[in-house]
Amino acid sequence: MIPRLYAIVDSGLLAARGITVTEFASELVGAGVELFQYRDKTGGPQQILHAASALRDVIAGTSSRLILNDRPDLAVLANADGVHVGQNDLSAHDTRNVVGPGRMLGLSTHTQEQLQEADQSPADYIAIGPVFATGTKLNPDPVVGLEGVRLARQLTRKPLVAIGGITRENARSVLDAGADSCAIISGLLSPRESTLNIARDFLEILR
Repeated sequence: MIPRLYAIVDSGLLAARGITVTEFASELVGAGVELFQYRDKTGGPQQILHAASALRDVIAGTSSRLILNDRPDLAVLANADGVHVGQNDLSAHDTRNVVGPGRMLGLSTHTQEQLQEADQSPADYIAIGPVFATGTKLNPDPVVGLEGVRLARQLTRKPLVAIGGITRENARSVLDAGADSCAIISGLLSPRESTLNIARDFLEILR
């Protein structure tokens, strides 16, 4: 089963706010978050592996798991718990061949056709989104809304992760629409509140 709160550790977003990856992750661990995805769209392999190693140190001794975004090869080298790929990355079948049977594999989808293909793939969970408008991607896919989550729930029995514009105000509605988990990125950051308190709020709302 996938945890209801899936935290995305986005290197670019954090750097723009002057927050280190380990500072952010440490607060999430302190709140009790158990699933992290490290996302770095611009860094080279060594930079990503270094960050992944630092994140593994942060979650050492906890029940938390680390997923790497986009790069199954680096997920293996970093001894990550899994990898998440998108529609323009290596296919789910090829990714499974790279990471083997023991690591978690997630796949992003944005349309009914992609969902149906993902349901037949070796992905362990399927992400659907963006559910709401989001500012964390340069070229976001069209918003699917809560109706898109409901449709996704009808199309697969795999664990369903909703992503895109999810906040404390709308997170419960996303679960009610059929998602098993909410992936949160910028919703975990605020200039007025600590990430620790925001994550605790999310965990309470999603319980």
